[in-house]
Amino acid sequence: MADEQIVVRPAGRADVETLVAFNRAMAAETEGVALDVERLRAGTEAVFDDPSRGFYRIAEVDGRAAGMLLVTREWSDWRNGDFWWIQSVYVDPRFRRRGVYRAMHEQVMREARAAAGVRGVRLYVERENHRAQETYRALGMSPSNYDMYEVEGVESSEFRV
Repeated sequence: MADEQIVVRPAGRADVETLVAFNRAMAAETEGVALDVERLRAGTEAVFDDPSRGFYRIAEVDGRAAGMLLVTREWSDWRNGDFWWIQSVYVDPRFRRRGVYRAMHEQVMREARAAAGVRGVRLYVERENHRAQETYRALGMSPSNYDMYEVEGVESSEFRV
C-alpha cells in the first residue's frame, strides 16, 4: 500500500460504465436505493454531452479505477461567480482509507483555484455520515449555516403545488 500511486484524471466517455457502476454502488450503500441503470447512464452521458453540467474525475490506484466524483456549478449572484459542488463521491471499498478521496479533493481544489470566477467549493453530506464529515473537516472544509431542502418528482404527475 505504501508505494501505491494515486492518479486523478478527467473522466471521459470511455469511463461511463465505471461511473454508472460506482454511482449504483454508492446509492445502494448510502441510501438503500437501486438506481435505474438506463436513466443513470443517460444522466452520466449528459455530462459529456453538455460540459456546462459539470465534469467527472476518476482516481486510479496502480491503473485501477478506485474512486470518482462529479463537480457541478452553481452561479452566485451575490459573489458574481461560481461555486463548485462536489457530488457523487464514491471510493471503492477496497481502496478506502488510503488517500483516494484526499487525492481527488486536492485535485479539484487545484483546479478551482486555477479557474477564473470560482468563489468556493461546496458539498453536502448525510448528517449521520460522521466519518465523511471528519474527512472533509481534515481537508479544510467546514459546515455551512444552511440546511438543504428539496422537492423531488416535479416532472411527474405526482407533483402538486
